[in-house]
Amino acid sequence: MTIKALNKTKVVKKRALKVFRFHSDRYNRLKTSWRKPRGIDNRVRRKCGGTIRMPGAGYGSNRKTRFMLANGLKKFVITNVKDLELLLMHNREFMGEIAHNLSARTRKIVVERAKELNVKLSNGEARLKKAENE
Repeated sequence: MTIKALNKTKVVKKRALKVFRFHSDRYNRLKTSWRKPRGIDNRVRRKCGGTIRMPGAGYGSNRKTRFMLANGLKKFVITNVKDLELLLMHNREFMGEIAHNLSARTRKIVVERAKELNVKLSNGEARLKKAENE
């Protein structure tokens, strides 16, 4: 049985504003990650014309569709078999993603349990050896 998402709200992506730290292109000692300018004469802080944009609340996405994937579900990282029990009642809202540090044996158990509970997994086939026809 295919799992359909509960939320039918269309995801609207506003324009992607990639914000870099002011003068991070000029000096190598400044990393590109955003920091709010606090200088008394800083033209970015004062929002003068021709300068870079500062991030604000208006650039955020809709709260209903935030973190939503293309299939309408949200991701939930699974680190053990017990985490699947949390998704039992929310399988139309969230999909599981097996953590990167799980062993192949644990992955196999998680995938089998997910099938029983009808929980969708984004990377269910990852690192599992296929049984060869003998």
